[in-house]
Amino acid sequence: MDEKYRRAVDAAAIFSETDLTGRITYVNDQFCAVSGYHRDELLGQNHRLLNSGLHSADFFADMWRSIALGNIWKGEICNRAKDGSLYWVDSTMVPVLDDATGQVDRYLSIRFDVSEKRQLLHSLQWRVGHDVLTGLPNRAFLSDLLDQALEFSRQEKIPMAVCMLDLDGFKAVNDGYGHASGDLLLVEVAKRLRDILRGEDVVARLAGDEFVLVLRYVHDLSELRAALSRVLEAISAPYSLHGKPINVFASIGVTLFPDDNEDAEMLLRHADQAMYVAKQNGRNRFHVFDVTRDQEVKATHQTVERVRQALVMGELRLHFQPKVNMRSGEVVGFEALLRWEHPEHGIVSAREFLPPVEETDLIIDIGEWVMDQVLSQLLRWQQAGKHWPVSINIAARHFQRADFVERLSQVLARHAQVAPQMLDLEIVESVAVENIQHVSVCLQACQALGVQFSLGDFGTGYSSLSHLKRLRTETIKIDKSFVRDILNDRDDLALTTAVIGLAHAFGRQVIAEGLESLEHGQLLLRLGCDVAQGYFIARPMPPAEVPGWVEGFVAPAQWQVLDQTG
Repeated sequence: MDEKYRRAVDAAAIFSETDLTGRITYVNDQFCAVSGYHRDELLGQNHRLLNSGLHSADFFADMWRSIALGNIWKGEICNRAKDGSLYWVDSTMVPVLDDATGQVDRYLSIRFDVSEKRQLLHSLQWRVGHDVLTGLPNRAFLSDLLDQALEFSRQEKIPMAVCMLDLDGFKAVNDGYGHASGDLLLVEVAKRLRDILRGEDVVARLAGDEFVLVLRYVHDLSELRAALSRVLEAISAPYSLHGKPINVFASIGVTLFPDDNEDAEMLLRHADQAMYVAKQNGRNRFHVFDVTRDQEVKATHQTVERVRQALVMGELRLHFQPKVNMRSGEVVGFEALLRWEHPEHGIVSAREFLPPVEETDLIIDIGEWVMDQVLSQLLRWQQAGKHWPVSINIAARHFQRADFVERLSQVLARHAQVAPQMLDLEIVESVAVENIQHVSVCLQACQALGVQFSLGDFGTGYSSLSHLKRLRTETIKIDKSFVRDILNDRDDLALTTAVIGLAHAFGRQVIAEGLESLEHGQLLLRLGCDVAQGYFIARPMPPAEVPGWVEGFVAPAQWQVLDQTG
């Protein structure tokens, strides 16, 4: 090669010359730099010195056959540097012909380092199939992995399990500590899942806090239960975020192939349905998909989505049940109760549609809608000269949110014309004692805003003096299951008597739910309970009917006679 051309090539590319036997006769500085070898280590050596082992013998045989016939060969080759690292070069191999004989007498090789380009391409390809945050396969790659696993299980007749895992409490971490902390938690969850699963198993992240596990070679239910118990234990171990201990749990839905003999997409759907059932049954557990109950689970999903639509379409309503002081005959307030004005079925009570909704975040949207509606109604009554406080039931999922107090404050601010004392929030005893420290702090923060609190279903759970002391609600409500039978059940009578005594001892107002007859009222008055609500007084009614009902309400004379004789 002419010297001026060689200088030009040396400046632009990795250049070398090789004789017909493949021995190196010339290398430039760039060749030495990228390979890590000195020139004297390369001259006289065969190019096999740089063999990475990534290419087959046929690859090189084809290349040498082509240039030996006088053809130019182009392609990308992976070489191994002196330090053992790999690098990729885009190579052009040019046979040089002897002017006199016309035969090939040597080979020139012009190369460009494309390692960075290859690495970028690999990174882009990796990103297509992986979740960048956790490094786990994403939804797209999972589809391929699951199809492959399913095909193998079918051919080899080996069972496998498909699991849908959702974190319980993750949204509270996100809301309370910020999305950056939520991301740190997801990374740690992904690490724990990778560490506990076997090499042949698959763990992928779908979105948010949802993960999919594909467990291979699961031979029976006992083996599956043991594996999932280990997963639950790993996830529920405490986490540390910014030096603070955090607890989250997992709900897992699982379906077992070939008992559930469906395609990959349907198996994922069934695992998702089973996960929903696991959530309904409580956190930190798994549920195995039951093919025979498939229709029932689908119906539950459909109910939640239909209620979501009802909220958006304005089909939800509030009815109000009065609370009455039986001694004075005065209406002292109302309880707001949710109803669904279904376009086909008419008015539907909450107990018929709300239970499955209470296990989803939809209950939070509904709870805040109820607050808004009640405060708006209170303003309308206030403008009409009526001042009746209203109580509303707060679902466990709603009250346990880390930002409950903050969001309550925002709702109250939107209705600044209504005194917060007119709003009474009712939580049931079982929710209150589940995490009494958190509930007590939250309750005091809410009361600082001015709202009142009632402790509902009292007596049905873990009632104790210590709970009453720590849960400083203004009101205690005796559950209707006890009130209903006090006329003929000595145990219910004794418990009701005790609750009334406790309420008086702690300076709390007491309300009896489920008043069904004149005689129930007379007995409650003798026991010292003045305020009650129930069908004997009035059924829940639309807000438009409330003023007329109040105006026409007269307490039974027997109650007033009892007051006079008392």
